[in-house]
Amino acid sequence: MATNSAVGTIAASSAPKTRSFTLEQQQQRWGWIFLSPWIIGFFAFTFFPIVASLVFSFTDFNLSKSEEIHFIGLTNWQRLFTDPSVSQSLSVTLVFMLMAVPISVLLPLVLATLLNSKYLVGKRIFRTLFYMTYMVPTISAIFVWMSFLNGQTGWLNRVLAIFGIQGPGWLGDKSYVFPGLILMGIWGAGNAMLTMLAGLQGVPTDLYEAARVDGAGPFKVWRSITIPMISPVILYNLVLSVIGLLQYFVVPYVVGDAGQGRPDNMTLFTNVYLYKTAFTLQDMGYGATLAWLILIIAMVITGAIFFSARFWVYYSGE
Repeated sequence: MATNSAVGTIAASSAPKTRSFTLEQQQQRWGWIFLSPWIIGFFAFTFFPIVASLVFSFTDFNLSKSEEIHFIGLTNWQRLFTDPSVSQSLSVTLVFMLMAVPISVLLPLVLATLLNSKYLVGKRIFRTLFYMTYMVPTISAIFVWMSFLNGQTGWLNRVLAIFGIQGPGWLGDKSYVFPGLILMGIWGAGNAMLTMLAGLQGVPTDLYEAARVDGAGPFKVWRSITIPMISPVILYNLVLSVIGLLQYFVVPYVVGDAGQGRPDNMTLFTNVYLYKTAFTLQDMGYGATLAWLILIIAMVITGAIFFSARFWVYYSGE
């Protein structure tokens, strides 16, 4: 019996031990398992293409040519400073951004303020209607607006004619194409309005009550309490607006006759020129350089916005 128990003890000690995981380790393991599809997709469809585009920017990679790809150094980057279409497209993009960004931030803020008022009847209906426009497919909305802004048969000019005003050719006149594009952009203000509205509803009501006790008027309350309290949301929408306008493509591409830049290159935005270079002319090396130029500009402007945020953005936890 003693011999059998000794043998059993030796066999038990020599058997492989199964590793036991704590609850935290099991959760971490399952977390990585569920994240793995996203991680694989990120590296396959985002990280490696970004790195590849940086490599292509130093080559003469062109899909229309059968020659081998050659390393040409900074030639594509030097070309950016001599290409007149680059300066033209950057000028169009930055000027339009200066016009559109204030409207893309202020209009949703004003709409959210109105829809947050306790005196407005049917607020839920208006919120739904404003957001429904954002859900309309982009191409469909563009064609509707092109018909609405038509200089000859558009409804906007027909309404202006009732008041004796001769309406311009909004999307065919280089002096009015930017206002026309801004009107089309207002169509999608519902998404930013919802984020503004969520920020407004998070403002503590006791601050408003204290301001009313002190005799502050509605505008002063809005300027001194509402704006500082929702400044992080304003910063969020401002950054998204800037990045979105640097990537502005679908609307000017369709309005400008499939990327031709009409009228007079006023719809030749930087992203449109990038598309023409890379996918029409198939000059992938120079197209990758243009893509990195847009990325660098976006990083610089976004960095400047975040640097300025310390002077006007208020965080309640600080």
